[in-house]
Amino acid sequence: MTTPSPNEVTELLLAWGHGDASALERLMPLVYDELRRLAHRYMGGERENHVLQTTALVNEAYLRLIDSSRVQWQNRAHFFAVSSQLMRRVLVDIARARDREKRGGGRIQVSLNESIVGVDERRADLIALDDALTALAATDERASQVVEMRFFGGLENDEVAEARVSVETVKRDWRWARARLLKEIGGEGENP
Repeated sequence: MTTPSPNEVTELLLAWGHGDASALERLMPLVYDELRRLAHRYMGGERENHVLQTTALVNEAYLRLIDSSRVQWQNRAHFFAVSSQLMRRVLVDIARARDREKRGGGRIQVSLNESIVGVDERRADLIALDDALTALAATDERASQVVEMRFFGGLENDEVAEARVSVETVKRDWRWARARLLKEIGGEGENP
């Protein structure tokens, strides 16, 4: 399949945003492979027996995406940033639900079992990263979006810059956000 032009994707996004439901039907085949690539990237960091597979993650994100009627689509990069964020939200919601279930789902635990006390590191890391990104977004929304698009969306600096900032600003935000997130999640001595 040939790669659709960014203009074609943007035109369909704008039409969809203005209520043209058929635009979404024409858009999805154009972006599906890229959404699968994003989902595959996310799933690569998950445990092998995760409840979701790549296709299921794309489908879950798609369901949330079609409920995003309030989004004022700007361009292709904005679409993939939002899609990436939705995929992260799906995985974080599942991780948080598993943690709640592991702690008894709100029930009072009478005894402790050491096998229950341990926390899956990847799930904990995902939740810690999500919390750190949420904190970052509260102080610097643009830098948080740069992380979403670069790290989770796999976009390059020039693709991120399509969202109305310069490539140099993207690079600066990326460096600052990585350092801030590392400090936030406790990896101050590690290489970003």
